[in-house]
Amino acid sequence: MGSRKREMSTQIKEQKKTTAFAKLNDFPTSPRKMRLVADTIRGKEVGAALNILKFTRTHNALPMEKLLRSAIANWQAKNEGADIAESNVVVKEIRVDVSRTLKRISPAPQGRAHRIRKRSNHVTIIIDKK
Repeated sequence: MGSRKREMSTQIKEQKKTTAFAKLNDFPTSPRKMRLVADTIRGKEVGAALNILKFTRTHNALPMEKLLRSAIANWQAKNEGADIAESNVVVKEIRVDVSRTLKRISPAPQGRAHRIRKRSNHVTIIIDKK
């Protein structure tokens, strides 16, 4: 029984060696706008995803590109000496979650007030071998 657990743990360690992730917390833009950028690179190869983000004209593309570069650097730190281009690394999973919402008040006509919700989000990128 003990040898089986050891085998399982070595398999899990080998699987974790091929994956890497990076997180971006509390980025001040709405999750819906960030998901539009995230959907363009989900499932793509890392080099192609970087090119897509480089030429995407939304303001959310730059932090997403930086986050992807961070995940690539984390993958290279785990796999010393491995080339990212030859390894067929893809964006396995990308999640955009809702973060805190800042509530502000804006003046409205006739002495009323409107609520402004300044949304923010968390982004997690997981890259893995194909």
